Amino acid sequence: MTRFLTISIFLLTFVQGRAQVLSESKTGFDLAEAVIYVDPEDHTVVKKSAELLSQDIERVTGRKIPVVHTRPKGKVIVVGSAEKSALVRELIRSGQIPATGAWEEYRVKALGNTLVIAGNDRRGTAFGVFEVSRQIGVSPWYWWADVPVQEKKHLYLNPALDISDAPKVKYRGIFINDEAPALSGWSREKFGGFNSGFYTHVFELMLRLKANYLWPAMWGSAYYDDDPLNIQLADDYAIVIGTSHHEPMNRAHDEWRRYGKGPWNYEKNKENLQAFWREGFKRARNEKLTTVGMRGDGDEPMTRETATELLERIVHDQRQIIEEVSGKPASETPQLWALYKEVQEYYDKGMRVPDDVTLLLCDDNWGNIRKLPALDSPTRKGGFGIYYHFDYVGGPRNHKWINTTQTIRVWEQMHLAYRHGVKDIWIVNVGDIKPMEFPISFWCDFAWDPDRIGPDDVRKYTETWAADQFGRAQAKEIAHIITRYTKYNSRRKPELLDAHTYSLDHYEEFNRVTKEYRELLVRAEAVKATLPEKYHDAYFQLVLHPVQAMANLYDLYYHVARNKRAFEQNEQKANVYADSAQAAFRKDSLITVAYHRLNNGKWNHMMSQTHIGYTSWQQPEFNIMPEVRYVENADAISTVEGVGSPIWAQVPETETAFYEQDKQVSIHAQNFNRAINTHGVTWQVLPDLGKFDDAVTSLPVTAPVQAPGGDSPRLEYDFYTYSEGDFEITAYFSPSLNFHFTEEGLQYAISVDEEAPRIISLNKEDKDSISGIWNTWVAEGVIKKTSTHTITKPGKHTLKYWRVNNGVVLQKIVADFGGVKPAYLGPPETLHKR
Repeated sequence: MTRFLTISIFLLTFVQGRAQVLSESKTGFDLAEAVIYVDPEDHTVVKKSAELLSQDIERVTGRKIPVVHTRPKGKVIVVGSAEKSALVRELIRSGQIPATGAWEEYRVKALGNTLVIAGNDRRGTAFGVFEVSRQIGVSPWYWWADVPVQEKKHLYLNPALDISDAPKVKYRGIFINDEAPALSGWSREKFGGFNSGFYTHVFELMLRLKANYLWPAMWGSAYYDDDPLNIQLADDYAIVIGTSHHEPMNRAHDEWRRYGKGPWNYEKNKENLQAFWREGFKRARNEKLTTVGMRGDGDEPMTRETATELLERIVHDQRQIIEEVSGKPASETPQLWALYKEVQEYYDKGMRVPDDVTLLLCDDNWGNIRKLPALDSPTRKGGFGIYYHFDYVGGPRNHKWINTTQTIRVWEQMHLAYRHGVKDIWIVNVGDIKPMEFPISFWCDFAWDPDRIGPDDVRKYTETWAADQFGRAQAKEIAHIITRYTKYNSRRKPELLDAHTYSLDHYEEFNRVTKEYRELLVRAEAVKATLPEKYHDAYFQLVLHPVQAMANLYDLYYHVARNKRAFEQNEQKANVYADSAQAAFRKDSLITVAYHRLNNGKWNHMMSQTHIGYTSWQQPEFNIMPEVRYVENADAISTVEGVGSPIWAQVPETETAFYEQDKQVSIHAQNFNRAINTHGVTWQVLPDLGKFDDAVTSLPVTAPVQAPGGDSPRLEYDFYTYSEGDFEITAYFSPSLNFHFTEEGLQYAISVDEEAPRIISLNKEDKDSISGIWNTWVAEGVIKKTSTHTITKPGKHTLKYWRVNNGVVLQKIVADFGGVKPAYLGPPETLHKR
């Protein structure tokens, strides 16, 4: 065995928070000349990780290195857990590597001609291995998105390498859900269903992303029942298996259809339900998180008459089953209770579960957290978690076709959760996995260490991710494209988009947003032209397809809207618009076909989700062409291409400022003149968040309520008017919810010049976050609040936006002196530059 050397730790260079595994020099220890040693008694996942590392080195260098189980001489990569590897324990005892003690902690250290990858436990070891794989040039998405490896002849080890890392959130995972028709059709064709062949790829991806927790596909599927190999596979890959919010005691929903006896009703069918649950818990001998509680059959609420007393009895009886089957106190089996939809109401009305059960708080299915623990809440042994959504089936409309997630919004909401002590479970509904590759990466990296990525780091994170997939040359431009298309998609989910969304009459709105997508497509196609051909399949999946598909969808609805207008005016051009709309509808299918033909049909079915022709919350069976109409014997064509750009009034040339234009002033949130940071509160620009440019919020999110006025924290916006008298101010906010469930909701205050600040509630109307005005908030992606103010003379004025509560995210402010026209995005900015 090579003699291990003790070396000093030096100042390491970090790439997105990661110390560099490889050296810039072209000498030293070449990993491709080593062997990988694993103790024969170590965990299966440690052995699998070592084999995958060997494959990864071969992918990068073309040289295959062996994995051995007897201690070799010469250059060696030691892979082992402190639990099972005798050699790792020797290195710890001799002081050559420090002891690792935290959950899933790993250490990656260079010791002369030896690279040690040691974990405190089995997953920690695997995560250390895949950190090395990622840095040598193998993307976690090499299989799931056909990302090529970054080929190198040599892999010279950084001689001073010493990485120690551990997660800040305990359980970090994904939920495969709403998986028909895309993922279900694909998995049946490629693997015969959601079986061990399918989950082998899922589990490898999760380990490469440092995720540890899965809610498996469950509509018509049952992880434990569909394939007898699944349970052992989960143990082999050390993935913690759970079940969703309406699948208690480790049994899939579909199993009740297969094996259940009688109604799904505890009062009427207690014995059969208990037997059903007992068998499920007994069968799940793998590492697991057990969901407790009960909802109605098929993801439905229980009856309105259901009492919290009954639900508490259900949980009590389930825990009794856990104790009887496990032979241990129930508190020794990790459990969660999901406060999803109506279940949160039971909690708010006083229902409680034992302190060791993790309370899984939830968003509203649209990325807005419904409830958070109070900052002064007593510590719970089980702690808190969050169930979040990138994909959803339900009102006001499904959103499951394409990625519409802004990572900066995920950062803002989950940072809020983390700072409120939610650190035990982060799980996100990712639909079909594809096309959510980028937000899944961000979710897993952010959950690993929420302290490592700040709001100003999200753009850099996107660039680093792009570089990991496609190299550095075009990383900044690719990051811009990803950021921009998710912003455009978040303005209005594609399933909600139609010919009536944007205005043809005012601000050239529909023409402008359609043009923005066309211009983005030009940029995306230009990047493709610069990339080597080996990147084209991956680039299409991760970048070009969503831009191409959505630019075409905007073209479709734009021409449908134009057709309707021209037909009403009996213009011949209506026929041109109708033909263009028909062509866009056909092109939508061709774009899908192109995706399905990638890599010899590897991803057939993956873009089968319908997205055109919704008439209610549920998807249509097929895409439906919107109605267009043709005219005969039409009048001469008139020019109806849009409203001309407003003409600036003649104003004195002064400093850059906002001026009244056409009796309105419009200001994007980040363009404040002054930020007054006082009382421990600072203002933070959130780059790219929202429907416009950047948004603004206050930090820290744990700061107390501020009384507006005097020297309290505020933003000041200078603007100039020609008008005087009464006018309205409408402020646009991200659709944050009343997560502390207070009577007044989240509040802010606003004033103009020297008037007293007026406190306004952002969301006190929000009573259940699943109906009513909430439908408008999430469909439009904003909450708009209007107040009336008075100025006594034209000229310069100052609008003051005051911080009251945390968690309020401002996107835009509009002052209306009688000129604001109806438009989805409101009036464009009235910024006048000297």
